[in-house]
Amino acid sequence: MTVDLPPAPAQLDTPVRPRRIPPAVLLIAPSIVFMALLLGWPVIQGVLQAFRSDDGFTLEFVTRMVQDPYFWPAVRNTLLLIAVMIPLQFAFAITMALLLRSSPRLDKVHFFVWAIPLALSDLAAGLVWLSIFNDRGYLNSVLASLGIDTIPWLAYDNPTTLFLCVLVAEVWRSTSLVLVIVVSGLQGIPKDYDEAAQVFGAGFWQRLRHVTLPLLKPSLQVALILRTILAFQTFAVAQALTGQNFPLVVGETYRWYTGLQNPNVAAALALVILVASMLISIFYLRALRDKGQEGTR
Repeated sequence: MTVDLPPAPAQLDTPVRPRRIPPAVLLIAPSIVFMALLLGWPVIQGVLQAFRSDDGFTLEFVTRMVQDPYFWPAVRNTLLLIAVMIPLQFAFAITMALLLRSSPRLDKVHFFVWAIPLALSDLAAGLVWLSIFNDRGYLNSVLASLGIDTIPWLAYDNPTTLFLCVLVAEVWRSTSLVLVIVVSGLQGIPKDYDEAAQVFGAGFWQRLRHVTLPLLKPSLQVALILRTILAFQTFAVAQALTGQNFPLVVGETYRWYTGLQNPNVAAALALVILVASMLISIFYLRALRDKGQEGTR
């Protein structure tokens, strides 16, 4: 005798829900679109302008850039300025930040005075120092009142004084940016570490080397990358002080675009600055990477 089993209930077709976009993607999407339009599209246009002519792909503009008599002096001056200026700025910024951390009298006034150059434009800072280093400027007036022979600081045939004038003006103008970053980094370091090192007999330089600077490394890394990229873009101060007598890479970009009316070569020079900034940033990120992070990768 066979028993008929009841029929299996029909399976209801459940509608497939569409996959929802994660909220994080929705939040970051406007920033991605904005950065792509603000940075990505100009970079693409710059590359096309540097390597494309009416006949198609060409290296003519890169060749003209390299063969220009001002190009290699501009590269040399830019690299030399960065190599000397960045260590000086960090030495001054760390020293001033440590002085502020010791809470002297009127420390807020000191910080405000030291941060004043941050509010000035590059050209305004260059004009201020032009009034100082000019042949009849304040510095030569002081030297003359002391009976000392005046010095042609901005003479075209004296590249050493030209470099020193640009260096002093740039150090004065942009050290405040490094100072703000270092001060904010020091405020995030508890004083307990420094006091504990003092208890164990560590001197000032030992505490600075083994306690303060290692804890300050993230802030120094940000300041180093940002300041080096901005140093590649030094232009207005040098232009106000020296004109064409002390060429820099950004100054050559400006000269090709406005003076020589050749945006293609100017785009090639801009790409040189972009590639150099990217390579320097990658080098800093690798060189300043924590050993613990290297072991986890």
